[in-house]
Amino acid sequence: MSGSVGAAAASVSSAQPAQEEGMTWWYRWLCRLSGVLGAVSCAISGLFNCITIHPLNIAAGVWMIMNAFILLLCEAPFCCQFVEFANMVAEKVDRLRSWQKAVFYCGMAAVPVVISLTLTTLLGNAIAFATGVLYGLSALGKKGDAISYARIQQQKQQADEEKLTDTLEGEL
Repeated sequence: MSGSVGAAAASVSSAQPAQEEGMTWWYRWLCRLSGVLGAVSCAISGLFNCITIHPLNIAAGVWMIMNAFILLLCEAPFCCQFVEFANMVAEKVDRLRSWQKAVFYCGMAAVPVVISLTLTTLLGNAIAFATGVLYGLSALGKKGDAISYARIQQQKQQADEEKLTDTLEGEL
């Protein structure tokens, strides 16, 4: 009984990490839009990549089409409304931290480029990789303001001056 209560508490605490990380609504929508555009780009480039007799290009094209499906499934589950498990997958992906999404999306986009380094794979995976970069930037957080940075620098400078005066007084 206590195990189920702990699991319920864990699922509630990790329900919306995107809001806990301070991701604004417009940035969240920018990431989602980038994911959808990346999926479209991967799908179209993957189809063009499959039109060849070179087996590595075909493998990269199939991987790109799979990336497109996964990106649409994660970022826009309403596009996959006839897939029964789409909402469940989207909810699980929404619970992931931004850095986890960044690693996942950048890794997915890098594999076809490693398999077959062509212009089609580079351009087709660029937007999907950019989606991962956007999520990675959101994981870094907001940039500090200049006032707090100047205050920290002033405190460091005062500490350095105090150490220097203590050292000089110790020598005398």
